[in-house]
Amino acid sequence: MTPAFEIDIADGLIDQPRRVRVLGLSPGVAHLTATLEHPDGSLWQSEASFEVAADGVLDIDAQVPLAGDWSELEALAPVWALRQLSPPRRPQASEGLDPLSIRLQIGDAAGGSASATLTQRFLAPGVSRREIRDEGLSATVFSPAGDGPHPLVIVLNGSGGGTPEQRAALYAAHGYAALALAFFKAPGRPEHISDTPLEYFEQALLWARRELQPRHGFIAVAGLSRGGELALLLGATFPELVSAVIGYVPSAVIHGTLRAGRPEQPRDADAWTWRGQPLRNVWRDNPAADWRAFDQPPEPGAAIRQAPAFVAVEAHAASVAAARIAVERIDGPILLISGTDDGFWPSSAYSERIQAELQAAGHAWPVSHARNEGAGHAIGFPCVPTTQIAKVHPVAGVLISGGGTPAANARANRESWQAVLKFLADALRARETQP
Repeated sequence: MTPAFEIDIADGLIDQPRRVRVLGLSPGVAHLTATLEHPDGSLWQSEASFEVAADGVLDIDAQVPLAGDWSELEALAPVWALRQLSPPRRPQASEGLDPLSIRLQIGDAAGGSASATLTQRFLAPGVSRREIRDEGLSATVFSPAGDGPHPLVIVLNGSGGGTPEQRAALYAAHGYAALALAFFKAPGRPEHISDTPLEYFEQALLWARRELQPRHGFIAVAGLSRGGELALLLGATFPELVSAVIGYVPSAVIHGTLRAGRPEQPRDADAWTWRGQPLRNVWRDNPAADWRAFDQPPEPGAAIRQAPAFVAVEAHAASVAAARIAVERIDGPILLISGTDDGFWPSSAYSERIQAELQAAGHAWPVSHARNEGAGHAIGFPCVPTTQIAKVHPVAGVLISGGGTPAANARANRESWQAVLKFLADALRARETQP
């Protein structure tokens, strides 16, 4: 027999699980290679060896490799185990919407071979994209196929800035209108997070309610990292405009500009303002602030694991209380997503504290915490490479370790995304049944 790949969904959305098998292999050891030539010009590859039985069938999703870049029984492991062999030549395309084509190749013990292509897409059929520059906003709207109105998710990036179009496109693929809202490092916006007025987000919420007319007035806000901090802050500041909050690896307190502020500013400068006044951050005039873990790698050339600095600053109770996000003001359900090995900041501890505070306050809405054991800071949507544990911060240019392992981060991506989709469906259903 001639070897041949059998892929149930060869071309589909990036978050779709796939089943990959190879038939007609000779018994013995077979070697599999996955290669991604990314639209940004970077090159990625993963490989593994498998023992093929007499039936000649290799089920990649159901068989642990003999050796290679993964040792877990995980769906689409050849994808999340992809390692970057060369850096991007066009970094501006790294977060773009172009489909990703992964080339799968296998060779068996008798010299037989086969290849196939697995295509991952961000845009579902019928989803439309429209850039928004109205009323000072910098955003992109993704609208699902079919007649509206649709419930809306506003999507926020973290301290890297920019416009989170990939995540917004995936929300639209699942039936939600999605507003990828930029607030710095984007067209028409400042280059840094410094002194960002909450009025900008209030304007975005009002614009979205008026222009997009979401179904049942449902507007969820979903933010990642500093965007998770911001999502909670927006829910607490504008409870009448925000129906639900999703905080990916969020903070329980307001932070300063940290690595994303203007170059001439100290790191404890103000990130957020409201009605012309800065919102107190936990670092400002905090005697417990210790920047050593924030600045110094464990050894020369290593990545900085900065989370200990965020733990140390919490020793001053008065500063923590002054910078606390008043989450009890949020008038809707909340989903918190964290990694127990978060190298950026202690997102699991933050999330546990938020949940405890809400329970103590008798919060009227469901509060869930998806606590991902062994995962780090880089939790997002599934079926993407998770091998870059340390990344250069896009504003500060500093190498930071996000924590976790490739397998744990891949599992967190998959499980948290399912939790998000269920959370939104439940939140929308609750909204629809309100009197």
